[in-house]
Order: sequence, then structure tokens, then C-alpha cells
Amino acid sequence: MKSKKTLLVIAGIVLIIVIFLVTSYNGLVSKQENVKKNWSEVQSTYQRRLDLIPNLVNVVKGVSDFESSTLEQIATARSRAVSGQNNASFEAGNFASQTAAQDTLASAVNRMIITIEKYPTLKGTQAYAGLQTQLEGTERRIKVARNDFNESVAVFNRSVRSFPTSIAAAVFGFRAEDGFAAVQGAEKNVEIKF
Repeated sequence: MKSKKTLLVIAGIVLIIVIFLVTSYNGLVSKQENVKKNWSEVQSTYQRRLDLIPNLVNVVKGVSDFESSTLEQIATARSRAVSGQNNASFEAGNFASQTAAQDTLASAVNRMIITIEKYPTLKGTQAYAGLQTQLEGTERRIKVARNDFNESVAVFNRSVRSFPTSIAAAVFGFRAEDGFAAVQGAEKNVEIKF
């Protein structure tokens, strides 16, 4: 009789541990998939920016005799950003390189827009005004997508590091992820101004 009770207690403990591991694992997988989904949204907003910039450059070229060096800087920055998009796997190293490439691109476009202020004919064209509005909206989308990504990383990391879920995370190999962090010089605004 005593051995049956001992077996039942052991079986109950094992069942509780199994239920805990299964629910913890499923919760961690769900949170990790949310991080990946939000990373894809960041990639999507980057792609929107990359798609808009050639249109903006073509409108500028078509309407004015614009400084070619500025347009070349934008083309170079865009090609670097595109090559970073091609390696869009979900890895910590990609965050820094893509952020740097995208920030360089935003800075180059910002310089172009500031220079355009000297061209009243261009400023007044409907095509330019529409692209300018779309680009401004894209910059806001990028900010929102990065914030959503960082929030999902924070939720995932809290789960990975919190006890007792940290036990299941260690057992199944889940590790804390990196989100977007401010880079040196981030206090200087690279946001495109209109």
C-alpha cells in the first residue's frame, strides 16, 4: 500500500513537471514567433522605404538640374541597404548592420530634401509632394515597427529570464534576443524632415 502511494506521488510530480515543461515550451515558442513576425514587419517597412526612394530620386531628376553627388550618395546608401535586406535572417548581427545601412540611407535622403528646399519649382510639384508624404509616413512606420519589435523581444526575454520559465528555456535552448538599441550619435536626429 505504501509503495502505491509513493508511486502515485512520484507520478503526480512527474506529471506536473511534464505539464510545466510543455506549457512553458509552447509559451516560449509563441513569444519567439511573435518576435520573428515583428522582425518581418521591420523588414517590410525597410523595403517600403527602399521602393519609394528611386521614385523620389526620379522625380527630383526630372524636375530639376540637381546635384549629382547627392543622388549618387543616395544610390550608394540604397544599394547597401538593399544588400542588407537580402541577408534578412533573424540574427543579432543583422540588427546592427541593417540599422546602420538604413540610418545612412535616411541621412542621405534627409540631405537631399534639405537641398530641395532651394528648388521652389520642385517643392511645388504634386508628384514630389506625394512622395514626400509617403516617405514621411514610411519613416513613422519604421519607428512603430521597431518599437513593436523591441516590445516583443522584451516580452520574450522576460519569459526566458524569469523563474521558473527560465528552467524550461535552458532545457530547450531558448536564449534572450537582442532588439534595436540606440547607436552612438543617435542623439542627432536622422529623421527625414519636411
